[in-house]
Amino acid sequence: MKKLFILLFFYLIATSYGPPNCTLFEGDCQKACHMAEQAIQYGQGSKRSQQFFDRSIELCPTFDYSYYEKSVPYAKRGDIVEWKKLIDKAVELEPTEHLANRGWYHFFFLNNYEGAIADIEKLDSLRDYDIGATGDAIYHLNILRAICYDEIGQLDKALGIMESQMNDSTHFVSLYDYICLGVLYLKSEQYDKAVIAFEKQEKENDLAENHFYKAKAYLKLNRISEAKQELKIADEYYKRNRQMENGYRELPFEIYQIDIANALAELN
Repeated sequence: MKKLFILLFFYLIATSYGPPNCTLFEGDCQKACHMAEQAIQYGQGSKRSQQFFDRSIELCPTFDYSYYEKSVPYAKRGDIVEWKKLIDKAVELEPTEHLANRGWYHFFFLNNYEGAIADIEKLDSLRDYDIGATGDAIYHLNILRAICYDEIGQLDKALGIMESQMNDSTHFVSLYDYICLGVLYLKSEQYDKAVIAFEKQEKENDLAENHFYKAKAYLKLNRISEAKQELKIADEYYKRNRQMENGYRELPFEIYQIDIANALAELN
């Protein structure tokens, strides 16, 4: 539970809806910053909010924050054309500030794995410090990069990136990291390592998914009775809403109760 509270804290920081320090700007750009402050007094994506962002951009066409914040509701509504116009401008103006979010959105809303990889790797080339986490603070960007490489069929590269990040002493283990690592081990037929990863996940954030995939690893190791037990735990957890979930999209390696039911039926 402590881990969850810490992650929620970082989530609130990562998704905070506030402009930069307006005293850092002068003239029309300072006015533009104050317009952005006005914009966030209204609901995100509301007509009034977007009008203030428009005015902010008119006053200072180089004020990247307003392009980015104006883009967010378009992505959430599925208007990707308008989102891309605005986010691309924000990235053009301040790439180190916005590449991470554009990469995350490429993955999260578009399933554009190549686009996500390109943005994350470009950011990595520009920074000489840690590239940070996704906008929802669920994944370190290198974990997301590994997931994307797996999605385009480059499992070995994905696993190398994942292992490197997880072995970094500064890495803060997030909600689903060991599930991701374990599934990559499972795909690469390293079943003992997969089991170890899922056991570590139990200590971090015990969910139906790690027991489901742990059962799959046990089946490959011909440990049938243990596989059945793990599937029963997965089924119990799922019924208690202890599973991966997100309000906008299916997460990588997320399962459904029918997956557990089918796996149990195959063993009976």
